[in-house]
Amino acid sequence: MRILLRVFAFLDLLTVIFMTMQLWDIAENFSKFTVPSDKIQAILMFPMFVLVIIGALGLSLEKKYGFISYYIQFPFRLYLWVLSLGFITLLPEAFENYDDKWFPILLKVCYVAEFIRLYLTIRAHYLTQEQQRLNN
Repeated sequence: MRILLRVFAFLDLLTVIFMTMQLWDIAENFSKFTVPSDKIQAILMFPMFVLVIIGALGLSLEKKYGFISYYIQFPFRLYLWVLSLGFITLLPEAFENYDDKWFPILLKVCYVAEFIRLYLTIRAHYLTQEQQRLNN
């Protein structure tokens, strides 16, 4: 489970890198947002950024706050499209395939992967607590 949690922490660090670029763009263009839902999403991205960093650190150290941070993040990840494997939606562009048919498929894969990650995180949390009980 330790390797799995470190993989999740690594994916979160990749997410932080991509979020940094998004946050920079949001900060520069926030005044241009006119739709209230766009403003709410933009505002929520900043605390989400902090939560992802805390979660990555906690999961890599196998601390309880890493699990709790991920549980708090989960609904916001779905709403804000801050997905662990979200970078795969950029693959068609990397291969210079600008067809719009791949994005919906890859986005669905990302959502399924996020639910699988939630399940695996819950299992890892449970196993970590069982190990702590056995050690005490």
